[in-house]
Amino acid sequence: MKKPTTYKSAGVDIEKAEHSLKQLKARIEETHTPRVIKGVGLFGGFFDLSNMDIEHPVLVASTDGVGTKLKIAMMTGRHDTIGQDLVHHCINDIAVSGAHPLFFLDYFASGRLESGVFEEVVSGITIACKNANIPLLGGETAEMPDFYQPGDYDLCGTIVGVVEKEKIIDGSQIEKGDILIGVPSNGLHTNGFTLARKVLFSKYSPDEFIPSLNTTLAEELLKIHRNYYPLIQQVLTQFTVRGIAHITGGGLVKNIPRLFRKGLSMRIDWKSWEIPPIFQLIQNTGNVPMEDMQTTFNMGIGLVFIIPKNEVDSLFSFGNSIGERMMKIGEIV
Repeated sequence: MKKPTTYKSAGVDIEKAEHSLKQLKARIEETHTPRVIKGVGLFGGFFDLSNMDIEHPVLVASTDGVGTKLKIAMMTGRHDTIGQDLVHHCINDIAVSGAHPLFFLDYFASGRLESGVFEEVVSGITIACKNANIPLLGGETAEMPDFYQPGDYDLCGTIVGVVEKEKIIDGSQIEKGDILIGVPSNGLHTNGFTLARKVLFSKYSPDEFIPSLNTTLAEELLKIHRNYYPLIQQVLTQFTVRGIAHITGGGLVKNIPRLFRKGLSMRIDWKSWEIPPIFQLIQNTGNVPMEDMQTTFNMGIGLVFIIPKNEVDSLFSFGNSIGERMMKIGEIV
């Protein structure tokens, strides 16, 4: 008699996925705020928008991933930070428009669901969501054995936020003479890993201690992407901010001009801050042209405020008062 073919024998184990979600249910629900009105398990997540004390609310949404930083997690077997990277990246992408994050959704896809890996990744997402006071409102877990190689997985997130229409930061008020104020990154964040991996792993192993970094290569590359939302909100309440750029793929060169109207450009003083050792290591190890470095990596600047010249000193004083280093890195021309 011919053996029956089941979904499980074809490579998709629904029961395993359901078991993992049950294990994570408490963690996910810990992220929920009073505005979440339906629990885990329905076809969609429900979020109450009433009584938000915003006169003209505008929703802001963004979807992103963490690129091939996932490969570092897979190489090292450490999956607890990558979910935090994802949430922070998405928060920053809407925070630069002045938005407050409302809720987050995730998508996890793999060839074969490894319960331990999946639970580690989602736990990281819940940690970041809870710290940011936003609910993990829903998500999708896909097991596709004919699509992904064994051990591989992909991850992306969607965030929805809200901003008062009159307070949207879109760069439309930027003027010539405005100043670019850089806020440090803590490393690569979530961009440029394909180039970084090609260069660095041709010479070093992930667990190799690198003196110039004062840590192992893996620890350096897995540093969690900074969440700039709290800082952005503090600055917006006290200063005239005409533009904010989250420095991701494309670096300073490609991201800041996204805010410019026709006729505006910028001048960056690349010597105005010290390039962190990880970027120097990548450039020196791979003989990477400076142009490629500047259009691939954040080069140590993860966020840029564009403000009037007469507010620069006050912003620096504020930064010092909260222990946040800020640097004048250029101007609008």
